[in-house]
Amino acid sequence: MAPDTRPSERLDRAVIFLGPPGAGKGTQAMELAKHFGVPHLSTGDMLREHVGKGTTLGLKAKPIMERGELVPDSLVLKMVAERIERPDCAHGFVFDGFPRTVAQAKYLGELLKLHGFKRPFVIHLVIDPSVLMRRLTGRRTCKVSGEIYNIYDRPPKVPGICDADGGELVQRPDDREEVIGPRLHAYEKQTAPLAAYYRRLGLLHDIDATKSVDEVKRQVLQSVHSVRGVR
Repeated sequence: MAPDTRPSERLDRAVIFLGPPGAGKGTQAMELAKHFGVPHLSTGDMLREHVGKGTTLGLKAKPIMERGELVPDSLVLKMVAERIERPDCAHGFVFDGFPRTVAQAKYLGELLKLHGFKRPFVIHLVIDPSVLMRRLTGRRTCKVSGEIYNIYDRPPKVPGICDADGGELVQRPDDREEVIGPRLHAYEKQTAPLAAYYRRLGLLHDIDATKSVDEVKRQVLQSVHSVRGVR
């Protein structure tokens, strides 16, 4: 029998990151998933993959994403349900960009119960809106690994090139300045109420996202370890 190479720490639950675009959800979600050796599930990445491959779902989602609007539940929920049923999700997973609405949160809660997971742990990244424009317009993503940089605050060693694998760094279409306004408006209208919903359930943990990436990571890990069942 092959040795068990999973990390000694077990997550065994879903971790959800909430916060407006540019708060650092993607970076922190990837770091936490890496720490526990579980999948990092980004519906945004899933959708962009569908768009890139020209699938039926991708063709429907592309114009919506380019306008900076939220992709409707009908195009997202089936994809999420299928993804968490895969074997690599058996010991937990970290969501980035889902759920976006209270309706999605309720759906996810039922889905997690159905599959025997513990209650989700919800991390709310809190940040001043004035910081978001700089973060979003400066964000660049590696086409190979998905590693995230910022040309202002966390630049690569060589402009346009990923430090880790030499992949090209690109700006996502929805990080263009003319798209950011609608994205933030959509977040405030549809997604911000999630914080109130999860707070009422006693699942929300606020983290100051204006700190450095490493300090936010430390606070996130400290919060996750505070949950009973995670050592």
